[in-house]
Amino acid sequence: MTAVIRAESLTKFYGESRGVVDLGFEVEAGEVFGFLGPNGAGKTTTIRLMLDLIRPSSGRLKLFGLDVRKQSVAVRSRTGYLPGDLHLYERLTPREYLRYVAALRGLDGLGDGEALAERFELELERPIRALSKGNRQKVGLVQAFLHHPDLLLLDEPTAGLDPLVQQTFNELLREVVTEGRTVFLSSHILSEVQRLADRVAIIREGSLELVEAVETLRARAFVRVEATFGTPPPQEAFAGLPGVRELERRGPVVVLALEGSADPLIKALARYEVLALDSHEADLEDFFLALYRKGKSDAE
Repeated sequence: MTAVIRAESLTKFYGESRGVVDLGFEVEAGEVFGFLGPNGAGKTTTIRLMLDLIRPSSGRLKLFGLDVRKQSVAVRSRTGYLPGDLHLYERLTPREYLRYVAALRGLDGLGDGEALAERFELELERPIRALSKGNRQKVGLVQAFLHHPDLLLLDEPTAGLDPLVQQTFNELLREVVTEGRTVFLSSHILSEVQRLADRVAIIREGSLELVEAVETLRARAFVRVEATFGTPPPQEAFAGLPGVRELERRGPVVVLALEGSADPLIKALARYEVLALDSHEADLEDFFLALYRKGKSDAE
């Protein structure tokens, strides 16, 4: 099967400033691919390269097996795009704006725009300049989905949305995937990606740290233990315990990562007055933060 997205040694520099370096990954049809990283990591640069809005310094990038530079019109015709820095024609109403976008797509009327606006509870007749941030984001989402694209490139798609609208967005993504279409979802909200994505790539300082299935990451994750003490234990209290790493301290609260047997940690905790103890399997955010801390300590 031809990958919907294939990046090979993809690199972009802005003069001497780093954009992305030597990216290599593939995204298959019918999956939600989460692209994770802190602000400035290179997420938006990668999406702009996919749409030929900027050109790579080196490397290759294909969408649907097509060269994004030589066949950019064909690529864009099958792609829906929501930019992270959304700009709209503020004098238009959402209906006028969506009709304009639909016409550029070669559609009659609003395409799927009317039905999508109803699902997102988007008022179509007020000028865009009078809309809240959340309602402007709804306009951006509707324009990305309205022509039923085979691939959706969504850069921070839930920014400004309230929880009910986020739920509608999640339902829409599930429908897209059921139809065999593909979603490339860039975000720094890890809980959002964990709920939606089949696989994730983690990018930091322009370089890929890993590409894994979400379930694989969960299987590799540790147990997060949060202990509240009557009196904070010494800094070295849990140093050297097998399978135990201290993640953070907040006054009398100590957060620990546990891999393997809990016996050494339980015996160490018993030496102190423990007022509360909570534990749960680490989620994607814990994994990401641990990876990020490791990278920082290696650099130092």
